[in-house]
This record gives sequence, structure tokens and C-alpha cells, in this order.
Amino acid sequence: MDYKKQLYDLLATVIKEGGSDLHLSEGRNPCIRVSGVLLPLLKQPPLSKDDTRGMLEEMLGVENRDRFYKTKEIDFSYSYLDGDRFRGNAFFQQGAVSIALRLISKKIRTLEELGLPPILATFAQKPQGFFLVVGPVGHGKTTTLAAMVDLINHDRSEHIITIEDPIEYIYEPKKSIIDQREVRVDTTDFHTALLSVFREDVDVVMIGEMRGLETISAAVTAAETGHLVLSTLHTNNAAQTINRIIDSFPADQQDQIRMQLAGSLSGIFSQRLIPRISGGLVPVYELLISNSAVANLIREKRTHEINTVIETGSSEGMIDMNRCLADLVRRGEITPEQAFLHSPNTKNLQHLI
Repeated sequence: MDYKKQLYDLLATVIKEGGSDLHLSEGRNPCIRVSGVLLPLLKQPPLSKDDTRGMLEEMLGVENRDRFYKTKEIDFSYSYLDGDRFRGNAFFQQGAVSIALRLISKKIRTLEELGLPPILATFAQKPQGFFLVVGPVGHGKTTTLAAMVDLINHDRSEHIITIEDPIEYIYEPKKSIIDQREVRVDTTDFHTALLSVFREDVDVVMIGEMRGLETISAAVTAAETGHLVLSTLHTNNAAQTINRIIDSFPADQQDQIRMQLAGSLSGIFSQRLIPRISGGLVPVYELLISNSAVANLIREKRTHEINTVIETGSSEGMIDMNRCLADLVRRGEITPEQAFLHSPNTKNLQHLI
């Protein structure tokens, strides 16, 4: 069996159908996700054990293959034809191999092309600070960060270092120097790579995902010491993000991290991708801009009041998730049912629609 051809045919189907993900599992038909919906490829036969393992080994190579069979799971990236890439995760379930692949387009889209608010560009223009893009898995956080990094790349002469697991978007240096480091390939782990940036004359650090106390601590310190730090967290909103960061530290260190976060945080952007009436997905979002009032709430352990600051801060550029949802309903882009399904506060949304 030519597993490379079998794999290429399936990846080509994802791209042709406008899909975002491909799922491969022993004993099941290949399945793609299009506009958020999983669709089995019924014209393709169920995959055998040899099929799934053969295609996986084609993507992994010898070293990663041995690591996978030892650890039973692995993150990886795979370059396809014409520069398109796929981010992958392989794992065992009930003794069988399963693979999830996410399409990473070769083109880094702009904020405008992504339908995101222009104000995000102001955070990319800052010389230092800590900016987070948060939301559930699979809702475009990495793509948003890529647009911001590429904006810096086009506009400023900076040294940008990305720390990723795995590397997803590939940047073509324009005005900036861009070094992309992959965990386990170019560095031991996120924390080690972050400690190294202090000796690498870096201006901007993009951390693919903040994992663990040591990484969070190093990221906040980097932002405090004159760097622009961009990263992601799997949290639902700004208040929850701040609490998650603080709660990751032991109790005797939480007052210190509150002070550091209050001084370094520039903003938190929370986003979702939800079905558009005309097809495809549309972004909906919340934006917290850190100001003196927000900094005081963080220091004084009053993060539960941050939602109110966002709701009343539109004149400063803050964006409330419910107002964003209501605006999409009024413009006929999403249904009221979708708006209520994704609303953080359905009672407030009821008054806006």
C-alpha cells in the first residue's frame, strides 16, 4: 500500500471541501470537519490498522515514530504540497491508533480578512506588555496570534522569537528577524526556551500556549522587563483567564503574581467561531483593555468586577461579548439561537436583541 498517496488524497479532500480538520481512526471511515460539522467520508472504506499506522509513520519519521509508540501520544506538524501544513495529534484509544489533523493555511490572513476588530493592531504596536488570546480549543486563537505577529513583521524591525509545540504557521521575514523554535526539536520545553530569550536580544516573544506555573511566571517576567509577549490560554473570558493565571501559583506567591500581572497586562482577547447563516464560521469576541481600574481590580482581588468594566468600557475600545453577539444577530449573520447558545449572560443578551 502506498500510504503517502493515501494520506495525500485525504489531505487534498480536506482542502478541496474547505475543511478544517481530518480524523483518522482504525475501523472507521475518515472524517472531516467543515464549518464546525463532522462529515464522514462514506466513499472511503473504513481504515485498517495498517492504514492508520502507515499514514502516521509517513508523517512522523523515525524519531517521532519511536517516541509515539513509547509515550502513546504525540503532537507534530506535517508539511503538505504547496506550503500548506497540518498540526497533528496522534493517540491510542482502546489499543488502536487515532489521528487528529488541523489544517494550517500557508497564507497568514490579516485581522481584516479574519473579521477581527482593528483595535487588535494597537496591541501589536506596543513595545512591551502581556497580551493573551483565549478561548476554547479550535476557535482560531493561533490564527489570531499569527495575524498579529505578521503585522509586526510587516511594520517594524524587531527580533521575534516564537516558541511552539509544534510550529504551525511559517513566517517569511519582512522587516523583522523571526526565529521559530519547536519544543523537543529546537528546545527542551517552553520554560527553558523562555529563560533563554533574555540572552537572545529579543523584542517580541510569541508563546504558542502557556503550560504550567514556570512558563507563566517566565512569560510575565519577560513582559515586565521590556518585551512584548503574546500567548494563548484555554479559558473562556478575561476574568477567568486572570484567575487561572493567579490560581496556578501557590498561595504564598499569589500576591506577587497579582502585582506583576497588574503591571504588565495590556489586554485579553476572548474569541469563538460560530456558524454563520450564509455558511462558514464568523468570529465573536470580547476584549479587555487593561487600564488603571483593571490593574486595581487585579491587585485588590476583585476580578469578579472585570465583566462590568468590559460592559461599560466601550468608549475606551473594550468589546462586550453580548454586544458583539447582538450586533451579529441584527446584521443577519447569526441566528438568535446561536447567540444565546454562546452568550456568557443570556439575561443581558435578551435586553440587547
